[in-house]
Amino acid sequence: MHSNLIENYKKDLKLTKEQRAIIIGTLLGDGHLEASDKLRTYRLKIEHSIKEKEYVDWLYQKLKPWTNGLPKTRKVNSIFPNGKILESIKYGFTTYSHGKLRYYGQQFYSKDKKKVVPKIISKLLNPLAIAIWYLDDGSWKSARHKTFIIHTHAFSKQELKNLQRALENFKIKTRLHRQNREEKTYWRIYVLSESAAEFRKLIIPIVNQMPSMEYKLGNTLPKE
Repeated sequence: MHSNLIENYKKDLKLTKEQRAIIIGTLLGDGHLEASDKLRTYRLKIEHSIKEKEYVDWLYQKLKPWTNGLPKTRKVNSIFPNGKILESIKYGFTTYSHGKLRYYGQQFYSKDKKKVVPKIISKLLNPLAIAIWYLDDGSWKSARHKTFIIHTHAFSKQELKNLQRALENFKIKTRLHRQNREEKTYWRIYVLSESAAEFRKLIIPIVNQMPSMEYKLGNTLPKE
């Protein structure tokens, strides 16, 4: 699409309630915003393992009016401390850079460009946002525990406490699990067993739309 046509097209773009929830959910998870034009515009980048292609395609369809290209694959080499190199394939897409995404850049990023949990997260969170957040960063604990974990290593303990309070609005009780890695302390959110059924109710309508993600409910193992 010609640049002038793109700019004219972008002027009429509006975020739906569903798209806003998806943006909030993925920014709590693996999505991130890239700023441009002196922080006046932002674009959303979504990328996951190729194994989660169906999930990325679902996100793409929901955000398609905000994109100018199909999802793409790329090879990524991860280097471990022992020198071992692991090659993986990522799959994702980016949105247009747009001023209407600036609000989320202001809420989810500090002045030093670090991702943070918005102080008003209780007002932003809804069931769809929770489901997307979980699909991005969550996992089924185990057949024995029968509950869920959200891997929130990027956020501080205080930020996670704010998220815990926000989840309580949906009758989801949680506690924080401490993890020590490479002399650093990280925290993740553990859904209490008594709230597992309620949490499952929130996420299952979305998971049911993409069978390959059912492993997130403990139903199956990820497909190779």
